[in-house]
Amino acid sequence: MRSIADVMGLAPVIPVLVIDDADTAVPLAEALVAGGLRALEVTLRTPAAYDAIRAMRTVPEATVGAGTVLSVDQFDRARDAGAEFIVSPGLTPSLAEHIARAGTPYLPGVATAGDIMRGLELGLSHFKFFPAATSGGLPALKALAAPFAECRFCPTGGIEQGDAADWLAFDPVLCVGGSWVARGTLREVEDKARLAAALGR
Repeated sequence: MRSIADVMGLAPVIPVLVIDDADTAVPLAEALVAGGLRALEVTLRTPAAYDAIRAMRTVPEATVGAGTVLSVDQFDRARDAGAEFIVSPGLTPSLAEHIARAGTPYLPGVATAGDIMRGLELGLSHFKFFPAATSGGLPALKALAAPFAECRFCPTGGIEQGDAADWLAFDPVLCVGGSWVARGTLREVEDKARLAAALGR
């Protein structure tokens, strides 16, 4: 099984996907993978999310995770649907410990030094900096990361194509999360994915 570091290393951008119709999941995943983005985060914000995860797992080279996981029950349902990694907007010991027992790669959200310290106590060192843009942006992450040299981050929330490269230039940032790559027609999505994938070169 991949570690969360492995997932974060698959591409410089993890698409953050809100899917209303599971029938659109496979074509969307195929377009993103064709453009070079292989780690796909399906947020649990819609009733179609679990079916979308199941469908996307059939796409070769796609590594499909569940995002916006808020509870143990949601994690269990996401894992049963085939989620290969888990992303949450925050960090709670009960959820983190449950996911750790299951052995599933986990990327919890943090926004403060206290959040990171709690994560370190739980054996975690890779975090989602969220919401990135409204939590002080890149200057805030640079200040926050300074005392935690062992930690690595995936900033998410308000990041767009135009500023993703600035985030990725900061060494502790392994990837960024963004929804911009999934907007538009399938051809436009593939083109945006290709541009996003090139940010890591």
